[in-house]
Amino acid sequence: MNPGGSGRDKRSLTVWAVFAAVAVFAVAVMAVALRENISYYRLPGELRRSPVPPDMRLRLGGYVKEGSLDRKDPQRVVFKAVDDAAEITVIYRRKAGEELPDLFKEGQGMVAEGYLVAPDEFRADRILARHDERYMSRDVADKLKEIGHWQGDETREGQQGDGR
Repeated sequence: MNPGGSGRDKRSLTVWAVFAAVAVFAVAVMAVALRENISYYRLPGELRRSPVPPDMRLRLGGYVKEGSLDRKDPQRVVFKAVDDAAEITVIYRRKAGEELPDLFKEGQGMVAEGYLVAPDEFRADRILARHDERYMSRDVADKLKEIGHWQGDETREGQQGDGR
């Protein structure tokens, strides 16, 4: 029996165990970070049919309903996001110095990022104005086509989502 060899084997095993523990920890941290940054895209009608958990971050897409935009409170904007199937009240609390996009207005497309807090209430922490469908990802454009809100040029359909 070689006493020096067994000590080396123990150190090697310890190094590998520490390496494995660090690797598992790093993968767990990356998985949590990735989960927190994922935003799923839904339309009001989809959320009405299939509600999501209140801790699930998502993007709510649709149109700002005509006559629903309330900007009376400078720190808060309230409006209804609509599609052909449903409408959801969106409450957006502005951060200091933050302004809504210039293209954000009634009758126009928008995307709100945040959380569904009730079946008919969405708390947004970010508002994006949607402009031309050419700049949308293919899945968003396909959803708009499904509900009849697609306003893009069908001849450019092959360019959807490829950055051109």
